[in-house]
Formats: sequence, C-alpha cells, structure tokens
Amino acid sequence: MTAASTPVPAQAPAPGSRLRGTASRRRKEGTIRAILLAAAVVSILVSVGIVLSLVFEAISFLSKIELSQVFADGWFPRRGQFSIPTLLAGTMIITVVAIALAAPIGLASAIYLSEYASRRVRGTVKPILEILAGIPSVVLGFFALTWISPNVVQAIFTDAKGFNLLAAGIGVGILTIPLVASISEDAMRAVPLALREASYGLGARRLRTSLRVVVPAAISGIVAAMILAISRAIGETMVVALAAGATAGSLFTLNPLGPGQTLTGAMASLAAGSDQVTGNSAAFQSLFFVGLLLFAMTLGLNILGDTFVRKTRQSY
Repeated sequence: MTAASTPVPAQAPAPGSRLRGTASRRRKEGTIRAILLAAAVVSILVSVGIVLSLVFEAISFLSKIELSQVFADGWFPRRGQFSIPTLLAGTMIITVVAIALAAPIGLASAIYLSEYASRRVRGTVKPILEILAGIPSVVLGFFALTWISPNVVQAIFTDAKGFNLLAAGIGVGILTIPLVASISEDAMRAVPLALREASYGLGARRLRTSLRVVVPAAISGIVAAMILAISRAIGETMVVALAAGATAGSLFTLNPLGPGQTLTGAMASLAAGSDQVTGNSAAFQSLFFVGLLLFAMTLGLNILGDTFVRKTRQSY
C-alpha cells in the first residue's frame, strides 16, 4: 500500500463539544439565560427604586419639620405632631403580644407534629394548620374586633376599651402561629434520626429527647421561624387597623387595654386619604419616613436572623 492511499484518521471532537449541543440549542439557552437575567435585574432595580424613593421623600419630610415634632406627645399628622415613639410603642406592644401567643403554641405544635404524631395524623393536621395562614388578615381583624375584644379581652379586663392593642395583638398572634409551627417542624424533621436513637439508647424518654436533643439541634431553624414571625407581626396592617383603633391619631401609651397606633396602622389610615392628609403640608410625606423606618426594622431583623442561623447551623 502506497503512502498516497493510507487513510487519514478523523480528528477527535474537542472535549465537551457534544455537551454544548447544536447551535440552535445554544441560541435558545442563551435567550432563556438573558430573559432570566433581565428578570433578576428588574427585581433588583425595583427594590433599589423603592428604597431610594423612601430615602429621598423621608429626607424631604425631615427638612420640613422640626425635630421636636418627631418627639411630640402623640401621632396627629394633621396637627403637625409626628410622634415616632408613639408608633414604636404600639408596634412593640402588638409584636410582644403576638409572639407571646404564637411562640409557645407554634413551637408545641411543631414538637407534636415532628416527634409524636403519626404519618397519617401529620399529613392531616399540618395542611389544616397551614390553612390558618391563608385566612385573609382583614377577616381575622374583624374577628379580633367583634369576638376577641368583647369575649376575651373585655371579659377578663373590665376596663378594656372596645378598640384595644391586646385584641389586635392576639389576632396577629393567631395569624403568626402557622408560620412558627411550619418552619419549626421542618427544622426538627431535618434532625437526623441517629441523634434520637442515641438519646433513646441512653435511656431518655421521648419528651426529654425532644426538648434536650431535637430542639437544640434544630435551634437555627427555630430562631429563623421566630425572626420571621416577629417581622410578620411588625408588618401586619389590616388586623391592627381594624382592632386597635386610633385611626385618626393616638397619644403615647403603653397600655395594651386601650386603643393605640402602630407603624403600619398609621400608614394605612394616613394613606387612605380623607381629611387625614390635609391638615399639615408634611403629613403625606410622613408616610415615606414611617415606611423607611419600617423597612429598616424588618431589614435589621432579617440580617440578625441570617447571621444567627449561619453561626449556629450544624451539618450532619
């Protein structure tokens, strides 16, 4: 056989060329990648735009008022009284009452679903519990005003008003229970079975194993659930607007048995229009300042929760 008739071996394809697919497939994937990137960029731009609008309007609001107006005796925007301590006090009362109700009930529900309930019971109870989170907040706010306030709060405390922060806090707490229970139960279910078996092998009972082994092992998820619940309680609007009263304004108070104003309630009542934004030129712009304060609080809570979770998370 001559050199001219010797067959030339075919050139081997470059590594990974088959995985890249055809040119048409690469164009389609490039288009999908561009669409997804555009969606991510738009979401970032929207978030930045919202924050910047809050910051600029809040600065404009502060430039129109005196510092003493921010520490006035109460929140009466038509009169030029923009007492931030009044709103913070009402918000903290609602949050403390809500977490005092949601934390023990939600955590106990999570322990039962994770450690005691059978698979059949868990499959029935957990969806029903999560349905509670789907109840519209305006319905729960009306329930807090018409049932919780007269039949629970006023039945126990005879000097309680019809509109009161305690009833609103209980309503927010009911709304928050499914959040605590669901996330905490997921965290406990993620704890390896080997830890439970080791505890049982040492003679511990189920309750002791649940409280001394499972809960500490799932503490990062439980704390994350509590942080989310606090953020949810701070940001709740309709329950507070309906049950807490004080839609036209409120004096500074730490009494949960009377009406009060919160950050979200003040924004809802002021943004509703009517005559509550006509009394003072800075009344409408106070919405942006309160919104910026609410954003800063929730952002701080999320950062705190994320930091704690990253430091306490355990890998098994």
